[in-house]
Amino acid sequence: QVQLVESGGGSVQPGGSLRLSCAASGSIFSTNAMGWLRQAPGKQRELVATITSDGSTAYVESVKGRFTISRDNAKNMVYLQLNSLKPEDTAVYYCTRSKYGSGGHYDYWGQGTQVTVSS
Repeated sequence: QVQLVESGGGSVQPGGSLRLSCAASGSIFSTNAMGWLRQAPGKQRELVATITSDGSTAYVESVKGRFTISRDNAKNMVYLQLNSLKPEDTAVYYCTRSKYGSGGHYDYWGQGTQVTVSS
């Protein structure tokens, strides 16, 4: 059974930074694309960043240049560095796993970690 456990959320002021971490277990981690979703109150869940098994990354337009996704296959970890945070980045952030190395069909996600950006 795949397990994803997020950590690193918190409360920051606008312009601040956070680093989210996701520990993955229960599958051959290196062969799967990974991603980060977020869901703000009253809004649909949004896939904000993805990384394929070979390290190619993609971002939703609203976070390009501010967020960076990375992975450490030796540690079964995926990270999301959040810089220049804005109040509209406030959401619960979820780590998610793709069924495929190239992405798509995200079939598992963790319990989420809250990010709050407020002055």
